[in-house]
Amino acid sequence: MEDKGYRRLFWKIVATTLSFSLVPLLALGFSMYHLFSVSFTAKILERLSTLIENRRNAIDLFLEERISQLNTLAYTHSLAQLGDEKTLGNVFTLMQSRSKSFVDVGIIDREGNHVAYVGPYQLQGLNYSNEAWFHEVMLRGVYVSDVFTGFRKFPHFIIAILRREENKMWILRATIDTEIFDGMVKAAQVGQKGDAFVINKDGIFQTPPRFGGELLGKSSVPMSSRFAGVQSAQKLTNGDGSLFASTWLKNKEWMLVVKEDPREEMMPLHQARLLVFGLGVGGILLIVVGSVFVTRHMIAQLVKTDREKAQLDSSLIQSSKMAALGKLAAGIAHEVNNPLAVIKEKVGWLRDLLSEEDISSSENFQEFDESIRKIDYHVDRAKKVTHRLLGFARRMEPVQEKVDVNKVLDETIDFLRNEAHYRNITIETSFESGLPQTLSDSAQLQQVFLNILNNAIDALKRDGGIHVMTEYGSKDNTIAVKISDNGPGIPSEVLAKIFDPFFTTKDVGTGTGLGLSISYSIMEKLGGRIMVASEVGQGTIFTIYLPVKS
Repeated sequence: MEDKGYRRLFWKIVATTLSFSLVPLLALGFSMYHLFSVSFTAKILERLSTLIENRRNAIDLFLEERISQLNTLAYTHSLAQLGDEKTLGNVFTLMQSRSKSFVDVGIIDREGNHVAYVGPYQLQGLNYSNEAWFHEVMLRGVYVSDVFTGFRKFPHFIIAILRREENKMWILRATIDTEIFDGMVKAAQVGQKGDAFVINKDGIFQTPPRFGGELLGKSSVPMSSRFAGVQSAQKLTNGDGSLFASTWLKNKEWMLVVKEDPREEMMPLHQARLLVFGLGVGGILLIVVGSVFVTRHMIAQLVKTDREKAQLDSSLIQSSKMAALGKLAAGIAHEVNNPLAVIKEKVGWLRDLLSEEDISSSENFQEFDESIRKIDYHVDRAKKVTHRLLGFARRMEPVQEKVDVNKVLDETIDFLRNEAHYRNITIETSFESGLPQTLSDSAQLQQVFLNILNNAIDALKRDGGIHVMTEYGSKDNTIAVKISDNGPGIPSEVLAKIFDPFFTTKDVGTGTGLGLSISYSIMEKLGGRIMVASEVGQGTIFTIYLPVKS
């Protein structure tokens, strides 16, 4: 930010951010809290209503199944059959095998006498004519009692079925396991301080509450209308805010109540409120500091972008020059190939003359023959150079052709041998024989190999070694080319950026930072990939994976 223009822009952005962010931020924070509070409370009450409705249906189904089971038993057996305690015991065993919810079962005649009983209590011979539930079942035919202590002096409730058999009347009575029933109710408890219980029409607990009461005690929960369905609300009970829902059972004058501690259930709401207050107190400081840092970063990025743009413009000019150079190389290659062809033809003509003429006895014959051989050798060498020039020119025009990777590597290495020899750098090769050909672009591959080999030579500078190896992977049907050197290696922080465009560790003006980036793009286009591994002081290994395509 040395430039005055950047500095003025910096302070303008900071001032604008501070001017237009504080008031909207605070207004937005409080608005969001209010909306979240209303929405969150409604969601909790909705979830609570759904929970209690599902639990009510489960309890109703439980009672209906028990009533249906006893009805079936009463109307498929006679008094004479069930009055026999042995038969009643067998029936009870069968009932227990299907459901563990029954504690005992008994047969009571119309006078209230317990004529048969199977269970853990001594209830044989007792008379129930003075019990309230006895008169209720005689009146209604089917009766589910409230929880009472009765003769056993222990809280329980029963299901009784009245059976009319010709001129006889008798009652099938069964006690429900209160632990199982209480467990069904407690399954609706939510959280560490939630509660669920059942009360009768008089507000008496029929199941023990978790907090604030006991079984057969009086509840403070307000009674709702039996026709109101599921009721949910947020009210104050004993000075504490409570979220609760209530609903009446279908076949019994019992009301199921589920309560939740708002401090537990609404903890996210309270946390949100604290967050809003925290934002209100620290908002100004955070905005000021954030604005300064963010704006500073933006200006720094702007400066960096401007510099990269200038570098990109320079690189584009360089690319244009390289394109023109490619066309020039192609023209030169074509122009040189023509005289080379003529020289090659004349060399053949001279060989023919030497074979036809009888000059083998001449003392200069060996010199003639050696000269022709050297001319032929150097013509072939010149043709290889023009071939490489044509390959360089074709890089801009991708083609699909059968490629011998080993051959492409040989040609690329030949192109660099003089440079390597001059720097006392050895290039060793380990090519797998019988390497399959693949359908690819030989010129583009040569460019990739050339870039990596040139980087290895530059890294070594002088006195080093490069090893080039090829191998075929039959499992994934790929050709792997490994180019390793024993140079100084690449630091980890640099290794992560070497494929980034315009990233270079070379001196300014000696590299564009595009070589490896272009190589990476070429391999992606060809369906392959490049991987690099390096350790400082140990050297670097580039691995090129090329899929085998036919």
